[in-house]
Amino acid sequence: MIRVPVDPLNPAPEALATAVGALRHGGIVAMPTDTLYGLAVDPRNELAVAALFRAKGRAADRAVPLVAADLAQIEQQVGRLSPLTRRLADQFWPGPLSLLVDAERGGLVADVHGGAGVAAVRVPAHAVPRRLAQAAGHLLTATSANRSGQPPARTADDVDRSVLDRLSVILDAGSTPGGLPSTIVDARRSELRLIRAGAVSWERVLQSVK
Repeated sequence: MIRVPVDPLNPAPEALATAVGALRHGGIVAMPTDTLYGLAVDPRNELAVAALFRAKGRAADRAVPLVAADLAQIEQQVGRLSPLTRRLADQFWPGPLSLLVDAERGGLVADVHGGAGVAAVRVPAHAVPRRLAQAAGHLLTATSANRSGQPPARTADDVDRSVLDRLSVILDAGSTPGGLPSTIVDARRSELRLIRAGAVSWERVLQSVK
């Protein structure tokens, strides 16, 4: 495992290139986000996704969230946002609000969305995952950097030791904000549905569409 220091505000292309190389070879990269440290793999690579689930000890039917460089990358590689979903994206992205998008474009490994054909995606308010997704040319998984059921990692040093052994690269940008993971909301239809409570309060989401 290679540990690469990275500037959280302006990550150097050289540092990101190390992680991109690992992703292209099916490796797992630990990276900071605007909530906690997450585990990134190429969600289109079946072997990489399987390795991620093994590292997490995660049940195969549990979907994992994705992060993107920007909204355009999501619509190009996952699917178009519904009008209500786009409205929330315009208000909360970049930020810790994940939104469900029908996986119309194909290419995602089924385990990424639990076979449901619906992906939870967001553009995070942290330069490292955005720039990494941009440099890699594709979305990234962003499930928390811990074994399932164990405490999440706020710093690189907090990453679970059993997970560390399975990593190719860890991008160390110091502390993340910590706290709750991203909120997940389904806005594909005319009514909002809370899938997972998190960093953005449900009340704030509801207020935003009044």
